[in-house]
Parts: sequence; structure tokens; C-alpha cells
Amino acid sequence: MGALALSLDEVSQVLWRERELLDLLLCKLEVEQLVLASGRNRWLATVTREVELVLTQIKQTELMRAVLVDAVAGQFGLPQGATLRQLSEGTPPPWDVIFERHRAAFLLTSEELNAVARVNRDLLARGARAVQEALAWLCETAEAPGVPLYSSAGVAAATTAGPHFVDGRL
Repeated sequence: MGALALSLDEVSQVLWRERELLDLLLCKLEVEQLVLASGRNRWLATVTREVELVLTQIKQTELMRAVLVDAVAGQFGLPQGATLRQLSEGTPPPWDVIFERHRAAFLLTSEELNAVARVNRDLLARGARAVQEALAWLCETAEAPGVPLYSSAGVAAATTAGPHFVDGRL
């Protein structure tokens, strides 16, 4: 039973690592949210890159977890690719409780991640609309509002732009 306990311990350790990475992802997404909300988009590419790096680490950890779970699943009559619920229901004490607590933590973190991601998507959409509106305003001509200064091919249009007031404080 020692090797079996070691395998279950390895699964639990990988689950802890995955939880830590999900918490780090939540942190990075909240930082991204702060950057988006502040309008100081200078750091947006950096924060987005950090989110992508954490996502890569999560995928690697998920793969390791899947391999370890598959290795122990058969010993308990569980199917390959067993879920955490199946693992918690199919393992003896104290592992049943340990895996159920991991599952509960994953569910909670998942809800938090979804909420933050939803807000970030809204902020990004608003920012994109603001940029489109600004570009549309800059591309209007005095004679024909709404006509762009450049064609879709990037060639200058025949009309010229009229005067526009630009706030010099920017």
C-alpha cells in the first residue's frame, strides 16, 4: 500500500501546484483588469504575456495530473480520465476528503476566474470601441463626414481632411 499512497500523494501534490497556478492566473487577470480600467495600456502587452505564460504552465500541470490520475485510477476501478469527483468517491480515507477539498477549491477558483475574465472582456470591448470611434473621428473629412482619409487598401483618398480641434493637454 506504500506505493499506492505515494501515487495518491503525487496526485495531490500536482493538484496543489495546479491550484497555485490558478491563483497566480487569477492574480495576473486582476492586474490586467486594473491596467484596463485605468486606461494606462502601456503595460497591457506585458500583463497579457504573463497571463499566457501562466496558462502554458497550467496546461503542462494538467497533463501531468492526467497522467498521474490515469496511473492510479485503475487501482481503484476508476475509468481512465477520471474526474476529481470520481477520484474523491473512489479512494479510501483520508484521500477521499483530500480530493473532495481539491475539487471544491477548483470550483471556487473557476467561478472567480470566470468573473474576472468576463469583466476583462467587457473592458477590452469598450476600449476597442473607443479606439474605433477615435479613428472614425480622425478619418472624417470636412466635406464628407464619415468618409475615410485612406481607402481599405491603405491608399490616400482624394478628399482632404478639414480642421479638427485636438486637446493639446493630451
